[in-house]
Amino acid sequence: MEVEGRILKVLQNIKGTDIHPGENDSLFESGLLDSFALTDFVAGLEEEFDMTIPDSDLSARKFDTIRRVASYISAKAS
Repeated sequence: MEVEGRILKVLQNIKGTDIHPGENDSLFESGLLDSFALTDFVAGLEEEFDMTIPDSDLSARKFDTIRRVASYISAKAS
């Protein structure tokens, strides 16, 4: 499964529903994420991608869209 698909799977698990935001849709403006759900989302990403995301990286800007999250994960995996 591609990175974006895995990210969407994590987001769907957090929301508990089958959602399909576009890769450039704001997850915060759409209401899919808020500051409370961000921590759950990041924890899910850490588990899914077997990585650690430092607290200093927890910002809405880095995790605002599926594309930004995928870019972040790709950069950290390199």
